Amino acid sequence: MKKNNSIKNITMAAVFLALCMVLPLITGNIPAIGNMLSPMHIPVLLSGFVCGPGWAMLVGLIAPILRSMIFGMPPLFPTACAMAFELATYGLVSGFLYTKLKKNTVNIYVALIGAMLVGRAVWGVAMMILMGISGGEFTLAAFIAGAFTKAIPGIIVHIVLIPALVMALRRAKLLYEE
Repeated sequence: MKKNNSIKNITMAAVFLALCMVLPLITGNIPAIGNMLSPMHIPVLLSGFVCGPGWAMLVGLIAPILRSMIFGMPPLFPTACAMAFELATYGLVSGFLYTKLKKNTVNIYVALIGAMLVGRAVWGVAMMILMGISGGEFTLAAFIAGAFTKAIPGIIVHIVLIPALVMALRRAKLLYEE
């Protein structure tokens, strides 16, 4: 049974990685719309619930770098590099919290919002370090704007869409069970 779960997790991680490549095409690779809706975040967050923290972290780490190399978007430095840390954190935290909390609707939101908050904090630290390395600066105002103000539409989409999908996946018995 454990081997079947491993194969399922690897397969689903590959599916979520593929979705990370395809979903941003919906925004037409227009950075302003992509930044606002964050379509790559959806499969990474979902992968935490479906594949578990380890595979989800890997999906989040690989997705922005791979997408940058294949499609040229997001720009590799600093955007895709910082996103790799952010999305890896999303996958890790959503998967970790989901495995540790009671399986109910409220805790789906707790895992999701917890992952989104920690991931945004990690993105801010990564941007600060990467911008410092390149001789630029990353201010608190830039962090607030990038992590929250400009991201409000995406945050709303994630909070509405992801729990509904997780509940549907739970009914289909496709969620990660440690």
